[in-house]
Amino acid sequence: MNKQVLNATEAVKDIPDGATIMFGGFGLCGIPENCIAALVKQGTKGLTCISNNAGVDDFGIGLMLQQKQVKKMISSYVGENAEFERQLLSGELEVELIPQGTLATRCMAAGYGMPAIYTPAGVGTEVAAGKEVRNFDGKDYLMEYAFDADFAIVKAWKGDTDGNLVYKATARNFNPLMAMAGKITIAEVEELVPAGTLDPDMIHTPGIYIHRIFQGEKYEKRIEQRTVQKKA
Repeated sequence: MNKQVLNATEAVKDIPDGATIMFGGFGLCGIPENCIAALVKQGTKGLTCISNNAGVDDFGIGLMLQQKQVKKMISSYVGENAEFERQLLSGELEVELIPQGTLATRCMAAGYGMPAIYTPAGVGTEVAAGKEVRNFDGKDYLMEYAFDADFAIVKAWKGDTDGNLVYKATARNFNPLMAMAGKITIAEVEELVPAGTLDPDMIHTPGIYIHRIFQGEKYEKRIEQRTVQKKA
């Protein structure tokens, strides 16, 4: 089944105001740059965004925050975005901060069809407020619900027209987990090849999880924090 669409604009055109969207990536590594830009251009508003972080002020999800398109962020790390901080402190933006492992496992649970998970992360902290705590073998665990996302938008290195995906190195990060978890999953890839071209043993995300795929363009691949060794 050919799942190819023309471009990012076509891929996201039916995402409505108020949707809940997962965005793959870690920092600025492996983020779906084309789809984010298309959502900014489209002007979709009232979004709940599930992402490890919120981009930076002028890139990634930060572009959507600038346009006031995001109603709520569900994230693990948000320390690189001044506009995010401003909107949070002013009450313009709802924020749910989640331990990083819990964020990943709630994505995984959604992909596996599990309604909830139990985790020791956050027990005895503000994260546990109002949540069920159960004791297993003398240790307390929080119950956390699997995410319920309308869309997942991921970015891969290579993909085929059937939706099979291959990620490259650390750009894999949250992308495979989120690809499994959306009701509709959109994948943008750097290289799109015919079905049957990819080595089956190298595929990270099977095409059964992917609903739309397209070849992106003009990737910036910014480095969030550039660290270089000083010359002697």
